[in-house]
Formats: sequence, C-alpha cells, structure tokens
Amino acid sequence: MDTTQIRDLGDELYNALTQRHTIAPLTSRGFDITIEDAYHIQQRMIARRLDNGEHVIGKKIGVTSAAVMNMLNVHQPDFGYLLNGMVYNEGEAIEAASLIQPRAEGEIAFLMKRDLMGPGVTAADVLAATEGVMACFEIVDSRIADWKIKIQDTVADNASCGAIVLGDRVVDPRKVDLFTCGMMLQKNGDIVGTGAGAAALGHPVNAIVWLTNTLGRLGIGLKAGEIILSGSLAALIPVKAGDSLHMSIGGIGNCSVRFA
Repeated sequence: MDTTQIRDLGDELYNALTQRHTIAPLTSRGFDITIEDAYHIQQRMIARRLDNGEHVIGKKIGVTSAAVMNMLNVHQPDFGYLLNGMVYNEGEAIEAASLIQPRAEGEIAFLMKRDLMGPGVTAADVLAATEGVMACFEIVDSRIADWKIKIQDTVADNASCGAIVLGDRVVDPRKVDLFTCGMMLQKNGDIVGTGAGAAALGHPVNAIVWLTNTLGRLGIGLKAGEIILSGSLAALIPVKAGDSLHMSIGGIGNCSVRFA
C-alpha cells in the first residue's frame, strides 16, 4: 500500500472511533493489505489520538487464547497501544454510549519497573523487569462492522482496544503461580467465564516475551511505568448499558466495572 492509502485508512478508523460508528472491513476494500501495512495504519490512527492530547501509557497483546481465536477466527497474536484516555478505575462506570460494540475480557496486567527491549528477551528477563501484576478488564471495541475482522483489520484498529479497568491491588509475580491461577468472571451476578493464566499463550509471561521480542524487532521497547496487558483468559463477553462485571483471579485480586 502507498502512504496516501495508509493515511486515509488510519484517518477513517480515527473518525469511526471519535464519531462512534463502524466501517466496512479494510480487507473487503480490494486493497492488498499486509500485516506490516496494517501496523502502519494503526500508527496513523494512534498519531491522530496523540495529536488530540492523549499519551501512551502501555501496550497490549491480543488474540492470545484459543477461545478468542476461535470466536474471531483470527489465529495469531497482535499488539496495540494503551492510551491514558482508555483508563478507568476499579468499580468506575463506563458510559456504554462512549463505545460502539464492546466486549469484555478478563486479563492479567503487568506493571513494568524498568525498560525492556527485545529481541532476545526471556521469561526471566520479563519477571525481573516487572513491578507487579493486577487483575484487569480490557473492554475491546471494534470499529469494524459486526466484528467481521481478519488479522489485518484488528491490527489496523489498534488491536480492537477500547478501554481498560485495573484491579484492586498489585501483586509480586514471583509470589503467585501465573500458570495455574484461576479466573472467574461474573456478569450481573452470573458466572459467564472461567479460565487460567495458561490460556494466554500457555503462560502470561510467554505473552509478554512474545510482545517484547516482536516490538523489539520494530525498534519499540516496553517502558518503566507502563501497563502491559497479557491477553484474555476466556471468551469475550458482550456488554451493554446496565451490565455489571466482576472478575477475580486467584492469588492476584479482583476487578469490577459497570456500564451506564
């Protein structure tokens, strides 16, 4: 794709985000969009948000669990950026009208205490660079109509990120078994999802290793103080105004959010 096409598609996604409407899949437009092209489109979309006063506070890895891969028919991980305008506090209400077609994911978030740059990063490196882990909701929200996405569509759309809600405490990752820790997710008091740390690429630390090394090949690192989302531990849960969600992860903590 040429730079004009990349700019125009990035602007179209940004306008869909700010005006809260969906657009046709980019992969249905007749373009030969590579994944590299899709990340350039993502960069244009993010640049528009930065120009509007937001700033990067972390990164996310998406499509890490088999449940999400099967639901979206996307079968490889992707990554996107977290911006300060996406963050909500534990228990805070999110205006449903501020989103388009939201779905909730229960995840483990990593808080970095020092910079980390790939490639060549190992699991031990990730743990050494991590201040702590938290329970976290990511509210994914595709700007692509009816979630009819291919990998290029979700990559271009900043990995379908909408909002994040961080949990009630930060825990030393060396004091919890991130592989076996169990998650239970409730919606309006009913259990709608369960999972374990192993759902995220076999281990949440593996997800951060993949992300760090993938970003490193692009000259991008993880930064001290950043929040890094390691991927969903269960299938996506559709949400709407009036819904309340609560999630607990054994040994890590709880996270709640409601939609007004």
